Amino acid sequence: MKLQRLLALAATTATLAAAAPAALAQQTLLNTSYDIARELFTEINPKFVDHWKKTTGETITIEQSFGGTSKQAQAILQGLKADTVTFNQVPDVDILANRGLVAKDWQKRFPNASSPYYSTIAFLVRKGNPKNIKTWDDLVRDDVKVVFPNPKTSGNARYTYLGAWLYANEKFNGDEAKVKEFVGKLLRNVESFPTGGRGATVAFAQNNQGDAVLTFESEVNNIAKGDEFKAQGFEVVVPPVSVLAEFPVAVVDKVVDEKKTRKLAEAFLQYQYSPEIQALLAGYNYRVHDAEVAKANEARFPKIKLINPQAVLGSWDDITKKHFASGGVLDELLAKGR
Repeated sequence: MKLQRLLALAATTATLAAAAPAALAQQTLLNTSYDIARELFTEINPKFVDHWKKTTGETITIEQSFGGTSKQAQAILQGLKADTVTFNQVPDVDILANRGLVAKDWQKRFPNASSPYYSTIAFLVRKGNPKNIKTWDDLVRDDVKVVFPNPKTSGNARYTYLGAWLYANEKFNGDEAKVKEFVGKLLRNVESFPTGGRGATVAFAQNNQGDAVLTFESEVNNIAKGDEFKAQGFEVVVPPVSVLAEFPVAVVDKVVDEKKTRKLAEAFLQYQYSPEIQALLAGYNYRVHDAEVAKANEARFPKIKLINPQAVLGSWDDITKKHFASGGVLDELLAKGR
């Protein structure tokens, strides 16, 4: 009997020892996102944790980092062990791909060129729209001051810059001198240049800077309709012509292969295409690709002309080199405004 008890104890100990590594191996995923995605992923992440538990029986943890996507990309290059990126501009993912952290063909890994949702640039103005701001033309008037993030640090702001450029390019039939003059006027009207989209919101809504804040359509609607600023009566203006802003996602291959989290990371990003999350995204005023969800939410979104920057200005690499690299057009226009 004593021997049997010892054998039973030994078997139990062996079972616990075998289970211990499994318990210790609970997977943690780090997702990095753009500055104004805090509330969105505060909802998406626990939903995915529950989804993963129901479908696999495994308990996981999702950690989250927020910031301007250019800063996020630099942090990953400097060693941040992010499994996934959910960014708001393609070039910041390309930076990682060019350095071997993300696959070169990352845009072929998920549907819609690895962009689960998209948006555009819109304007948030003060109650009653006292400056009667309706289009990009109104933003370059001498009596108007605007707020948007610094294009050097914010993907959000690069889309604002490109939105103005693409509008002016149509208005002036591609006359680059006139386009530069138009965008230069807009830049001279900037009262505050925070590093990210959330900083721009604070500058406009809390610090009373500017007559309009320029940011993603989703963000201006969330500000106008959210409880925090509802009493101020801000109004949303969506210009009839604006830029197509895609929100790319990618697996950081080098990290997931090191951490053995590829399956989890891919599932997390694919989950953003599910009808449940597409509906959630629409609720946050993002435009989505799921046909049924888009139809159910079409009243949320004005029908406007969205211009794809790549269709007019070339590849993102060309756009970045010409406009946003050191000594590029952005620097040239900013220098003229000093």
